[in-house]
Amino acid sequence: MTDFFRALSRGDVTTVGSMLHTLDDPARRALGDELIAHVRQRRDHWAWGSEATALAVAAVGTLSTATKAAALLGRQSIMLTDADPEPVVAAARQRGVPWLADLAYRLAERLPRSRAWDGWRFVAGLLLAEKVPPPTGDAFVVGWAQSMWWQRSSDEQRRAPLLDRLRADPFLDVLLPRLFDVDGIGTDLGFGGGGRAVPATLAALAAEGRLDRAVLLDGVLGRLLRGDRPGALRPFLALHEELRPSPDEVAARASGYLRLLADGPGPVAGLAQRALRDADGPVEFESLLDTSRVVLGRPEKTLVRAQLSWLDRLARHNPDRAADIAEVLASGTEHPAADLSDRATALAQRYGHRPVATVTVRVAGDELPPPVSPALAAPPITEVDELVEEVSGLLTPRRSALTVERVLDGLVRLTTTDRDRLSTALLPVLRRGQAGAWDNMWSQFNVSVQLNGVLLAAAAPSEATSRRDQWSSILSQLLPRTLRPFRRRSAVDPPLQSALTLVYCARLAEIGQRLDGRDDPGLLAAPTCATGALDPTALYERVAALGDRPVWRWDLTQALLRLPAGVDESLASRAAALGTAAGDELAGWLRGDALPATVQQLVTVDRRERRHTYDFGYDGLPVRRTLVTTAPPEEVADPLGLLTVRARPIGRGPGDSSNLWPALLPGHRGLVAAHLLPEFASAAQQDAQDAAAILPVLAECAGAGGPALDLALAYGLCARHEVDRVAALDALLMLAAAGDLDAPGVGGQLGALAADGQVTLTRVVTPLRDAIAAGARLSVWRLLAAALPPMLAAPAPPRGMPDLLALAAETARATGVLIEVPGLADVVARGGTSRLVTEARRLATALTA
Repeated sequence: MTDFFRALSRGDVTTVGSMLHTLDDPARRALGDELIAHVRQRRDHWAWGSEATALAVAAVGTLSTATKAAALLGRQSIMLTDADPEPVVAAARQRGVPWLADLAYRLAERLPRSRAWDGWRFVAGLLLAEKVPPPTGDAFVVGWAQSMWWQRSSDEQRRAPLLDRLRADPFLDVLLPRLFDVDGIGTDLGFGGGGRAVPATLAALAAEGRLDRAVLLDGVLGRLLRGDRPGALRPFLALHEELRPSPDEVAARASGYLRLLADGPGPVAGLAQRALRDADGPVEFESLLDTSRVVLGRPEKTLVRAQLSWLDRLARHNPDRAADIAEVLASGTEHPAADLSDRATALAQRYGHRPVATVTVRVAGDELPPPVSPALAAPPITEVDELVEEVSGLLTPRRSALTVERVLDGLVRLTTTDRDRLSTALLPVLRRGQAGAWDNMWSQFNVSVQLNGVLLAAAAPSEATSRRDQWSSILSQLLPRTLRPFRRRSAVDPPLQSALTLVYCARLAEIGQRLDGRDDPGLLAAPTCATGALDPTALYERVAALGDRPVWRWDLTQALLRLPAGVDESLASRAAALGTAAGDELAGWLRGDALPATVQQLVTVDRRERRHTYDFGYDGLPVRRTLVTTAPPEEVADPLGLLTVRARPIGRGPGDSSNLWPALLPGHRGLVAAHLLPEFASAAQQDAQDAAAILPVLAECAGAGGPALDLALAYGLCARHEVDRVAALDALLMLAAAGDLDAPGVGGQLGALAADGQVTLTRVVTPLRDAIAAGARLSVWRLLAAALPPMLAAPAPPRGMPDLLALAAETARATGVLIEVPGLADVVARGGTSRLVTEARRLATALTA
């Protein structure tokens, strides 16, 4: 059947179908076995379009069960995105296949949730041909949601309005309720017509009676109550707006709206507030008052202001309940925003509330728990099963540095003692994780590529043979830079590539060459601490255990870089007494011949030049950015470039796998922060997510931080995504608890960034308020006192500055510590009732009280 497989590879659907038509059942079954073997042999070959269609025709025409066909067509290398279901249905009809619907259901279960459109149209075509109900799994529903706005150019219905398509959609009645159940599906509904096309269409179908209006309203309310990411909730907010619920409909769901008003995100709570207020229906009065107490403590000023107005109206219309309403209004007098606090106070007094004298207890310093020592590193891996399990979690972009180190150490050990078993167990894991599938020949200094190479070399000796030349090339290029790099001598130009990437790639190339089956006790550089640090005594014992065996150059270099700073003459003498080259080098390091402190300097860089061709990302780059450059002390060479951080134009990031870098230099967090600053800045200026997640790890390391660490925290506090702001908050609290936080330094950098328009200041308030709640009152006050002067001196105050003034007044009163804020008096002297002046006056009053 050579011609058959040749036609299959060409994607010749017609020829494949014709050849199947001539076969009897025994021949079809035999060909089916050959088809499975053929696909397995070509596991690295990706099939799509007509080739995938031909494979599907062959599977339906030769295989005996839906299970076998689904296992074949559900392989990752077979992409059904552009496959045509019609020839497959025709082949099934010609053969009399009874399990086509079962095949569709099985393929639907295999649809990837993150790429539901891949194969959804093909599966839907099979279901429609069989006239069976659609599956209701999350992935299939997501694919259906995407099909509402994304039609293939060849689809006949492409030009039909969405209203007509949905009205006639055979899946609508079954899948519509699931639209409100699947988390994150709102993101897939938010395309077309500014994100309102699908909500407007659903509302129109409800208006004409095609859909049940109550089902839509209950579904929207249920989705909002369960919550989701802001972008995923927007289409449901739009649908609620399109439905325009009547007062009776709102009153019937009043308990749900009250819950949303109290606990929902800002936009959701605003929707609930407007619905309840405009309905003016029979909402239970006590429930409304209880909810109002919660709302008046929320940070959203627009929401609080509207609630105060609503309560004012209720008190005027219900004089018999004015006293109860006044008590609720009094709960708003402690709001951080001065104008809202004053408004709540005035309304509460208007309706009869009299304030009770309170005693303020000041807390001068921080009240943080003592710092926790970094955890010890996990013991070495000595079993194949444990190593394979760790590798399976390693094949991700944000891999843990400690996991990488344990795996590398385990590979070196186990390729010595159990190479055959390791290869058998490891290779399937690497295949499933597609390790090396996207490696490029030119990716010589790429940590991910080289790590994949080492893993594959441990699993398949042929891989080591094919990669050995590249490893030798890497090491030969870097060899002149490895010998005693920090001695005082004539200057040496640092390399053009990222020095931290070079060190990692050199280590990986060296480890790849070690996987040759010789007796190897493991890596000298394996950390003993979770930060990546290495205990000097442990390194001495490892060097002593080597005896006269040769030392791997980059393994020893990395081990030395992980030692803590300081002189240990006693241990140095013991190391020198070993009489080996490695012992002498360790002794010199312990006597002070270590990585010296760098000189840091703040610089401002512009974005890179626009490319001559279409430059997709240029317009999204910030115009300028503050970074830190570092240089070695005078007369100190830096051939590795570890001490040298250049100011690169915006748009050229720090490099791949930069989350591994703190563990490379765990005793020099300021230097690592300078290397990582472009990534931290992207979290605040380019909306990158998880770009600042490494900050707590960096804070847990040792060494002086300097301006680089202060700037890193400032960028992290202004990050676009909450996960990054939380990471910055954790790092700030860890440093404060350890006494290593330079609060005025962080504040000064934050104020300069905000005054220059480089960051969004409004994002800072929440993490700083959380820091206060955690006990870091004095640190936050010192930070704010340093951040405010640059912003007060700016030509135009940054948006969100009144909130920082309010927070500063709160912390100043709580600590009772007087810190002068230059420029504050000038703002107060302007007079007027703007919120900026009001909050400045409030801070000035707190400082003079």
